[in-house]
Amino acid sequence: MGYADVAASFMSRFMGLMFRKELQRGLILKLPKTRSRRGAAIHMFFMRMPLDIVFADSNMKVVDTVSIGPWKTYTPKSAAQYVIELEKGTIDASKTQIGDELDFMCENV
Repeated sequence: MGYADVAASFMSRFMGLMFRKELQRGLILKLPKTRSRRGAAIHMFFMRMPLDIVFADSNMKVVDTVSIGPWKTYTPKSAAQYVIELEKGTIDASKTQIGDELDFMCENV
């Protein structure tokens, strides 16, 4: 799929991709392992573009996906340790599905 930035701190996860006019790289939000399903919820407040979101557990297995527009919120079907924000259309183009195993490294964490 390409490269993505990593957001591991509270503030970098909170800011995410807010206020950006375009998406040059995806963003991987690395959540604490203790987060519940609700703790992995996302918001699209102050977003200027729709995104595809992939939720993955600590084993990098996809537990949910969603395409979502600005000013919406979403709670995944299962707890997730990684929330991957991508350009809209990426999920369909890559045929990513629940149960898929992802392969990525979070070098900046």
